[in-house]
Amino acid sequence: MNSPKSPKKPSTRSRSTSATIPQETVSLPTAPISNTLPTNGQRRVVIEKVVPEIDGGRFPIKAVPGDVIAVEADIFADGHDYLLARLLYKHTDDDAFQETSMALLVNDRWGASFVVEKQGRYTYTIEAWVDHPGSWQHEIHLKVADGQTITSELLAGAQYVDGMAQRAERAGNEHDADALREMAALFRAGAADPADAQYNEAVSVAESDQFTFYTKLYPERQHPTRYMHDSQNSLGVEVDRARAGFSTWYCLFPRSAAREEGKHGTFRDVEALLPRIAGMGFDVLYLPPIHPIGMAHRKGKNNSVVCQPGDPGVPYGIGSELGGHDAIHPELGTVEDFKHLIAIAANYGMEVAMDLAIQCSPDHPWAKEHPEWFKKRPDGTIQYAENPPKKYQDIYPVYFETEDWQNLWQELKRVLLVWASWGVRIVRVDNPHTKPFAFWEWVIAEVKKEFPDMLFLSEAFTKPKVMQELAKRGFAHSYTYYTWRNNKAELQQYMTELTQGEMKYFFRPNFWPTTHDINPYSLQGGHEPQFLIRYFMAATLSSNYGIYGPSFELMEHIPFPNKEEYLNSEKYEIKYWDWEKTNKLTYLIGLTNRIRRENAALQQTNNITFCTVNDDAVMAYLKTSGESTVDANRLLIVVNTDAYQRRAALVQVPIWQLGIHPDQTYQVHDLLTGAYYPWKGEWNFVDLDPYVLPMHLFRIEV
Repeated sequence: MNSPKSPKKPSTRSRSTSATIPQETVSLPTAPISNTLPTNGQRRVVIEKVVPEIDGGRFPIKAVPGDVIAVEADIFADGHDYLLARLLYKHTDDDAFQETSMALLVNDRWGASFVVEKQGRYTYTIEAWVDHPGSWQHEIHLKVADGQTITSELLAGAQYVDGMAQRAERAGNEHDADALREMAALFRAGAADPADAQYNEAVSVAESDQFTFYTKLYPERQHPTRYMHDSQNSLGVEVDRARAGFSTWYCLFPRSAAREEGKHGTFRDVEALLPRIAGMGFDVLYLPPIHPIGMAHRKGKNNSVVCQPGDPGVPYGIGSELGGHDAIHPELGTVEDFKHLIAIAANYGMEVAMDLAIQCSPDHPWAKEHPEWFKKRPDGTIQYAENPPKKYQDIYPVYFETEDWQNLWQELKRVLLVWASWGVRIVRVDNPHTKPFAFWEWVIAEVKKEFPDMLFLSEAFTKPKVMQELAKRGFAHSYTYYTWRNNKAELQQYMTELTQGEMKYFFRPNFWPTTHDINPYSLQGGHEPQFLIRYFMAATLSSNYGIYGPSFELMEHIPFPNKEEYLNSEKYEIKYWDWEKTNKLTYLIGLTNRIRRENAALQQTNNITFCTVNDDAVMAYLKTSGESTVDANRLLIVVNTDAYQRRAALVQVPIWQLGIHPDQTYQVHDLLTGAYYPWKGEWNFVDLDPYVLPMHLFRIEV
């Protein structure tokens, strides 16, 4: 055999004939030898990809009392040992975590759930460890099946059982402790003589479900891994009161509440409307700003820069010599009158929501007392609001980059606490996306320290990530793009985004077909079926929705030319509404709200399943609540999104999800018309005429 040749040394001479490149000796840095070891190198379990977890635990998920919080994670370890995992959770008022066992789902994915029972902050995390007794039992199964004698293994098992007995005793379960001590004695006796009957009895117990039960009830928690992440030691759940999860909003300008044409409405006039509004099923009465309105650069009708005598001004031009955000417009009444309105509304099961618009009239006290809170032009004058090409000469935007930002924040917090002292517990915030995220996170948390029931609605129609960030920072409700999602494909895609992805954990949608700012193109034709469709989908797709009161009820639709705004908008003038008038839409509103209150399936948003329909204009969705036969509430909503054409279609009912056999006949009860229909199997026929009623709201009754 030839001996291996020595490798050739690389040539130090250049192949070029023109010059020789000098070779330098390069000293490579040597990595220092670390003497630092992990704090606990005996921990073998990995916990990762926890859901729900918002931005690495930076923000809590949202819930209301009674919600089930389902938690999943990837949990695994080296080797083939069995694992155990526990979901740990507690309310911040509690001293210790409660625990529930996690179950292996598939492919190292584990899951468990817990119920948030009361308002406030919950925290949760996961702990997992190698299940040595469980792994031991698995090995026993394999060895016994192979015919092996396991005397030594029984002695090891006895030691595991000793530990379980001690833990049972510490837990105060003496009966279990005695049973486990007897089991350990049996294992040792059986190990002494494999020919003795006690050996077979010990093997049988070692393989039993009883042993498995004890391993999980009194686990050997050796070197457990507790889930950790960047921000804190546990994840959070912010549990708001029930109205955060289910609410029905009605917006009106109180100055337009008078029954007498040409008269300025008052809070007393609003009180007279409460029986009508509550009777239609609304539980939140939202009022645009009710503060003194400035005179400087006051706008006239249709946002005219020329204000005619008697023009009332824009409620969003807040502040005059009579006061600012903590004062009441005198033509509406007094603070005591407003408190009285809140109290009377409560008698009807309603709350009054105020509108926080962080902006000022040039006459606002802040403009005189704190000019540093506003941005200055080079000539030293205060910059009025602009959204080019629009100009709002009657409004000064607050400058959050002021050097005096801390006092500005404290003053805005003070305003909210004043409102809370009046009895306000819901605040709709105008354009929060134009103010710092950090401010909202701080002020919402500060206010809720003193008034935990306070809810904030974010009126932000802007970029998706900005809207989502506001929700993460503490807003209980969020306006959405529903106003501009019209056809079936758009609606299903948007609802899937809201309810099936990460947004479902922190973004609570509040659907509005129109607002006092937005007259969408889809409704500018004044077509009644379109109003019916847009209303009904808002009320059944989302558990939280609202309408721009009498304007929407009476299907006001004439637009300002080429804009998604109203001609003769109520923002710039006092309107006189016929509060006695009713139509098909007002009837549908009252009926749908009653159905919402009576059916738990409509009091949630994320419980939606879209059904296959053989027509691109007919949309069907299933909403269910309750699992047992007693409390099961199963609704199938079918809507013809084509407001101009009658549509006949076949709907595929997901009977497998409802526990209905393919050959089984079941009944659907249309809660809108009272009609009953016998259906069978998956595919069933619907026929919807938009000029009669473009929707069904079926309750499935088996």
